[in-house]
Amino acid sequence: MPIVGRIIKRAFSLADRVQGLGQSAFELQHKTLRRLLKKAEYTAFGAHYDFDGILKKDNLIRAFQEQVPFFDYDKIYDEWWHRALNDSETNVTWPSQVPYFALSSGTTGAPSKYIPMTPEMIKAIRRSSMKAFFAATRFGLEPDFFGKQGLFVSGSTSLKQKGHALVGDMSGISMKSRPMWAKGLSKPGNEIQSLPDWNARLQAIAENAAQWDIVFLSGLPSWVQVTIERVMEYNKLKSIHEIWPNLRVFAHGGIAFEPHRAAFDRLMTKPMIYVDTYLASEGFIAFQNRLETRSMALILNNGVFHEFIPFNEDNFDSNGQIKGNPRAYAAHEVQEGVEYALAISTCAGAWRYLIGDTVRFTDSRRKELIITGRTKHFLSVTGEHLSVDNMNQGVQFAAETMKIDVKEFVVAPIESNGKHAHKWYIGCEPLPDTDVFKKLLEQKIGEINDDYATERTAVLQEPQVVAVPPHFFHDYMQQQGKGGGQAKFPRVMKKEAFADWEKFVAANR
Repeated sequence: MPIVGRIIKRAFSLADRVQGLGQSAFELQHKTLRRLLKKAEYTAFGAHYDFDGILKKDNLIRAFQEQVPFFDYDKIYDEWWHRALNDSETNVTWPSQVPYFALSSGTTGAPSKYIPMTPEMIKAIRRSSMKAFFAATRFGLEPDFFGKQGLFVSGSTSLKQKGHALVGDMSGISMKSRPMWAKGLSKPGNEIQSLPDWNARLQAIAENAAQWDIVFLSGLPSWVQVTIERVMEYNKLKSIHEIWPNLRVFAHGGIAFEPHRAAFDRLMTKPMIYVDTYLASEGFIAFQNRLETRSMALILNNGVFHEFIPFNEDNFDSNGQIKGNPRAYAAHEVQEGVEYALAISTCAGAWRYLIGDTVRFTDSRRKELIITGRTKHFLSVTGEHLSVDNMNQGVQFAAETMKIDVKEFVVAPIESNGKHAHKWYIGCEPLPDTDVFKKLLEQKIGEINDDYATERTAVLQEPQVVAVPPHFFHDYMQQQGKGGGQAKFPRVMKKEAFADWEKFVAANR
């Protein structure tokens, strides 16, 4: 549909130039916060924290920060959100009744979280998704690209009733609510997407793949890779481009892509454009809009107000819990190179909500950032301060040097006779020489993390590395009821969850 593609490309290119024209990060975020407060002024939450009074203050952002505390999931759910879900109350943290709750994919072993999804948030995610997709207008793609089909590897659109609300995967809710013009361009289509079983959806995609002209992929790298491999296996292909010759773009998110890049390159025979996105269950945060960088531009004007708390020992304890009410910085105040924990206030009724991610700005002027890890997914048993970003870089270096495909990994602290170490499980094909992998892993992490290098010469013992087939990770997630779509395997496991994982590995080797 070249004519449709030209119209779509022209429309979004124009919208991209016009939206936010001439407005600073402060102006956009200040306006966003004022709209959120005004909308929720007469909710129970707004009355409790005196949104009316905040709106009358000269320094709106500072007044908001002084009046409203930070919330993690347990705190805001226990105090507020449960009333909207279990008691079907209206006007709790957002006006009217919440029609959807997204079941956060969370991480393996963690209980599901119920995240409110309002009509305003669904529209905001849709707008941001379109912005991210049509950022590709800058990537030199022909107009007919924008009128062709995309494959969205997401959660099931089959939702369950819980009280007055429908609950399910956030991506499934978003896909179910996409505009009519996009439904014809979105594969695998509602019939397949509504299948609740991941393996059934995967098989149906493989069986129907030859009928589609896919130019665009979207989803978690690990599950998209599994999908491509199933399509190739079922259709007896050596490259995915044999069946989808026009495939050009993969928009990914949820986990770091770089450790997966080499594996994806081996599945392709034509150049691909990889676009990073930051879409959480709580909202669409950022997306990559320049090919010159892997960083993502913060979305400043679409129903989310952002705050950034320096992620350090003064503000967070050893378990990643925030201490008190530390100073938070708005988007116009951030500095490059500082690791921040992200808090958001949204048009779904989240307020100063810590989503659990840590980020670092690489360009403060463009408001471009990268995700560095999770507030609770880091290792510092002896002071090594090992972040998920450090782990990703170490694994990627070892995998590329050894020319192996690491699809998943997990690490946990272990202790024996009072001595501490890290134990790694890597899912890869072929299974490598783990001694070589360990040396390369340590080499890279020591180069980028001085604390780790110091601790390894003192009290931190040599790490242990165990290689297992990649399907172990997927099988374990499915056993936990978290298979497919948006489910993410944790990069760091705590003691009890790690023991359960090791028991699973031992039973299946």
